[in-house]
Amino acid sequence: MLELGLKTLIAYLLGSLMGALLIGAARGVDIREQGSGTAGGTNALRTQGFWFAAGVVVIDVGKGALAAGWLPGFSIPGVGADAGVPRDWLAAACAAAAIAGHVWPLYHDFRGGKGGATLIGALLVLAPVVVPVAIAAWLLIVVLTGYVGLATMIAAAAVPFALWLLGLQSPALLALTTVTAVFLIWTHRSNIGRMKAGNELRMNRLWLLRPRNRLS
Repeated sequence: MLELGLKTLIAYLLGSLMGALLIGAARGVDIREQGSGTAGGTNALRTQGFWFAAGVVVIDVGKGALAAGWLPGFSIPGVGADAGVPRDWLAAACAAAAIAGHVWPLYHDFRGGKGGATLIGALLVLAPVVVPVAIAAWLLIVVLTGYVGLATMIAAAAVPFALWLLGLQSPALLALTTVTAVFLIWTHRSNIGRMKAGNELRMNRLWLLRPRNRLS
């Protein structure tokens, strides 16, 4: 179990590298003090603009892909492969650890993002066929409601169903996507509260069904 423990730890440390905070440090800003207070791509877009947000997404997606795709096969000197740990479960564990690192980053006072982009990065490696499904679900909800948080939750919940419908019923993959769907709903609990209170921000540029008298 040494390999499993070390690689999940490395994945967590990799996930703790926050795109928003790394790029923000270069610009002298901490987006956790602005907008919604989270270190994710949506808040980066709202507070810093497109190119800042694009860089954030590349880093946050990339670390999920590295954790799920590269790290399980990486040979740690002096550490043999755990014969009792299937490779798909190791990859799922590394992906989950990277997502946890993104939400609770060690290097940034355990105040991170909500995990959606890092999950997409892992899925690009582990199950790329479901990524278009997740993106389509996300876009549909944003267009219909304007709520990015709601779109992320529904897109995450759609992934395990898409795996099942497509016949990709790997127990490790189903476990990963089901647990992370529930986890992402939990990380968006503040968004749920704001939606209930009627003061959640909307992405008006994509929200096509907004009332005409509320254009912004």
